[in-house]
Amino acid sequence: MNAPTRRTALQLAAATGAGAVTATVAGPSKPARKKEVTTFVFVSGSNGVASVDPELTMRGHRTVGVTLPGHGPEEQFHVAYQAPQDLAKLANLPSPVASVTLDDYVEATVNVVRRVAEYGPAILVGGSLGGATITKAADEVPGLIDRLVYSSAFCCTNLPTPNDYVNSPEGRESLTPTLLNGIVGDPRVINAIRINWRTNNREFLDAAKKAFMEDATDGEFLAMLNTLLPDESMLVTGADARGSKQRWGRVPRVYIRHTKDRTIPLALQDRMIKEADAATPRNPFKVFSVEATHAPTAKAYRQITEILHRLAK
Repeated sequence: MNAPTRRTALQLAAATGAGAVTATVAGPSKPARKKEVTTFVFVSGSNGVASVDPELTMRGHRTVGVTLPGHGPEEQFHVAYQAPQDLAKLANLPSPVASVTLDDYVEATVNVVRRVAEYGPAILVGGSLGGATITKAADEVPGLIDRLVYSSAFCCTNLPTPNDYVNSPEGRESLTPTLLNGIVGDPRVINAIRINWRTNNREFLDAAKKAFMEDATDGEFLAMLNTLLPDESMLVTGADARGSKQRWGRVPRVYIRHTKDRTIPLALQDRMIKEADAATPRNPFKVFSVEATHAPTAKAYRQITEILHRLAK
């Protein structure tokens, strides 16, 4: 597989929060459950770390975040990334995600789903690029997933890869190409997209805020940036992330539209919803809309939490 172009890879690497997985038609049945408690399994987008929703936990559910291969903080953080930064050294550090594929993301996610499904319904939630992972995970274990939730996330149907959707007419309105000067190092050398989220370059910060979290305070926006890992794989965004109608297509699914998203524009979200519904007309998306940017503010995320909570009832 050819590596994506610098522009295309950046577009997907900056989208916060793929190789095909082969599976037979007969999926595993649900195991005997020890206790009926809904578990939300969260899969992050590009550059994301495993995260949970404490409010859902306080409402009686379980939440767990999937640690994707190469996405552990201990794997990506280095003294060269601290202040004062050693950008020359940072640009040449080996990347822990250099050879990581969508198959690897799917394997990690399926392993978590298998474990939590013993305790009750499993709702798999993907944000941004995480949508590609949850689609392929559903292809692997459709019988263990009670619902898929795409939160302004990629859902590939007519086009095979997230890259293809980014480069579609609807995707070209994305603001992520404005972040080119955030790249550190040569992606062709380190085999990853490395972005310096901790820079104090005003031009970059202004562009990132418009792309991700335009209506946030500066403090909330910077706090969000500080949760991001610098490296994202170049192999995930260009691999086939479509699910089969027989497996992925039978799992009930929800799409949460972020109406103010300037990373995955609303028109692109709507295109993916429409194409998926046409592919599986007997199992269409249940669609919700929230007035949220790509990375929701705390206020906007409360609406998403409420939606998720109602799905578990």
